[in-house]
Amino acid sequence: MNNDTYHIPVLLEESIAGLNINPQGNYVDVTFGGGGHSKEILKNLVTPGHLYAFDQDADAERNIIDDECFTFVRSNFRYIKNFLRYHNVEEVDGILADLGVSSHHFDEEERGFSFRFDAPLDMRMNTRATKTAADIINNYTQDDLADVFYLYGEFRNSRQIASKIVRARAESPILTISQFIELTTPLFKPQRLKKELAKAFQALRIEVNQEMQALKEMLEGAIKVLKPGGRLVVITYHSLEDRMVKNLFKTGNIEGKLEKDFYGKVISPIKAINNKVIIPSDTELNRNPRSRSAKLRIAEKL
Repeated sequence: MNNDTYHIPVLLEESIAGLNINPQGNYVDVTFGGGGHSKEILKNLVTPGHLYAFDQDADAERNIIDDECFTFVRSNFRYIKNFLRYHNVEEVDGILADLGVSSHHFDEEERGFSFRFDAPLDMRMNTRATKTAADIINNYTQDDLADVFYLYGEFRNSRQIASKIVRARAESPILTISQFIELTTPLFKPQRLKKELAKAFQALRIEVNQEMQALKEMLEGAIKVLKPGGRLVVITYHSLEDRMVKNLFKTGNIEGKLEKDFYGKVISPIKAINNKVIIPSDTELNRNPRSRSAKLRIAEKL
């Protein structure tokens, strides 16, 4: 597999600069994927500097980097603290998270991430996991389905979508992408069909992989393992994850609850480095359309 096509690194220079790398420090790439960001971090490290890279997708293992300063961790990033402790690492100098789904995933037909192909409704990042998108579609209650499409797809007509799915599956199971598209297309405006389908697939993918809960746990774990002065660099792609990261960087907690001391100073374990979000340049957008919705935020542990 050519990992240049697997995943072209988004905001590469900006994210590496944001880490403010100490050549002998310990770093974590919690979203290894094709290894693009990891390779760039490793260029800046010398022994005893070390990079720990997390990925739960078996395909990512094909991109493991042969470097004495590199350790691959096959795990969901929500377990960052536990696995670093397993490797006898209590604190790190920087953590990078690129939350985008790899173009590789969208291009692998059988993984079921894209509505461009007909395939089983799968959408598992971790192929060892048991729950698929088909399980959600066919087994969730109508209310739970409506919640998934409302919370993660931000559909105002989520109850209508859920109702139609429940009625259809009573006739026969909904197991493929083409079945799902045929079923839901009449509920979407024709001029917005691709965007609406993308949101529906996003909602299912987030639920299958418990992405929002995993992100919450990773961010909270990241704050705990960062050294004072350590950097947390996060690239987001949709409003749900960006809101969570923005809340954390602004208030020190996921919920965005502002707590102040007696003198009116915000109580937080971190501070934002870039008050203005960093977005891709026109040059990058032309080179890598996947970066279109990317937002980069940087924070420092206090």
